[in-house]
Amino acid sequence: MKNLFSVDGKVAIVTGGSRGIGAMIARGLVENGVKTYITSRKADVCDQMAAELSKYGVCISIPADLSSMEGINGFVSAFSGKEQTLDILVNNAGATWGAPLDDFPESGWDKIMDINVKSIFFLTKALLPQLRAAASGKKDHGTIINIGSIDGLHAPAFDNYSYSASKAAVLHMTRVLAKKLVKDNITVNAIAPGPFESKMMAAFLSSFGEAIRASIPMGRIGEPEDVAGATIYLSSRAGAYVTGATIPVDGGFINCR
Repeated sequence: MKNLFSVDGKVAIVTGGSRGIGAMIARGLVENGVKTYITSRKADVCDQMAAELSKYGVCISIPADLSSMEGINGFVSAFSGKEQTLDILVNNAGATWGAPLDDFPESGWDKIMDINVKSIFFLTKALLPQLRAAASGKKDHGTIINIGSIDGLHAPAFDNYSYSASKAAVLHMTRVLAKKLVKDNITVNAIAPGPFESKMMAAFLSSFGEAIRASIPMGRIGEPEDVAGATIYLSSRAGAYVTGATIPVDGGFINCR
């Protein structure tokens, strides 16, 4: 039991790891001894965050636009040139698009589905050799964590139609992949965050922060330790018997109201 929650010595990828929830997860992994690769579309931002996180451990930047197959393939090629195995894949990169129902554009649907759903599937597919190599013959397990949202579990108040649909798709894809990969000793789970301090949530928290906090049974916004802790649990021996699950990290919003 002593090392039940240890992830020390593992290798991880956190997509969208340069800011927000991705950066929170990446820091938690880095501080706990995980060699962590982060990626995001903006190279300067990604490099800057990797430099910041390298104060706490090993963090490496590989900038990429994962919304296209070209970007996915380029990222996988760059990662494969550095590592032959991958213990933890956190599919966090995502985007949102808000517009009234009557005005919602096709571009707002396609962009969000490409980055929030398509990229998760094809990046995971491309990294299966490294994930299988890390999990093969071990008592421990390979780990895939898909970052969904509570908006994939309920009908949100805001006009984010493609975002909500994409996150619901992520949660179901998690179950489908878990069933397929369990034979390879790879767990696939999802975390569904509630409100956290992030660029995506900044406008909502600025305008409706008091109401949002009041809607959370715990009465507060999520903190970095909350989502990092859930990630470490699922990535460690402690979470090895959990697969196909969605864990709301939301202060009780979904289940306690």
